[in-house]
Amino acid sequence: MVLSSWSKKLNLNRQAIRKRILNDPYYRFCSLEEVAIAAESGVTIDVNQAGVDDWLRLPGLSIHQGRTLVALVSMGVELLCIEDIAAALSIPIQSLKPLAPILVFSYRDPQSLLMSQRVSINYATLEQLEDIPVIDANLAQNLVNNRRENGFYKNFADLQRRLALTGSIISELMHYLQF
Repeated sequence: MVLSSWSKKLNLNRQAIRKRILNDPYYRFCSLEEVAIAAESGVTIDVNQAGVDDWLRLPGLSIHQGRTLVALVSMGVELLCIEDIAAALSIPIQSLKPLAPILVFSYRDPQSLLMSQRVSINYATLEQLEDIPVIDANLAQNLVNNRRENGFYKNFADLQRRLALTGSIISELMHYLQF
């Protein structure tokens, strides 16, 4: 009887955690048990598409580590397995293994026309910016000059404010640029 009561309480707790996880796409997992519940519920993180907020959902990963992984992927490094993440962060693989059920390593053909690679606006060369269909030579030069004079762009709102771009231009740029 005591065991049955304890089991019900545990099940209700798991259901409450599951509900929180499914209702909040940025829910930060507090334990490896929550990671397991999320994995059982079908929640995944595609490591080659993840942003810093996605990495911060995982217990034990710092904002610095999340930024490192996002920067590597944005520079064209493809993470193919959990060992790649461990190597990139210089941490033991054993610390990442409990996170494996939630991590997805999807291969994307870099030559695919269906999947355009977004360019990091804070590291892109003038030539890379000019290759983007919605950026003409003048805008590309303004992007580079403003970045050089005022530092990295923080987000699209910052970009719009600094260069006085219209909302429609920002809407188009969002598909080609990342921070």
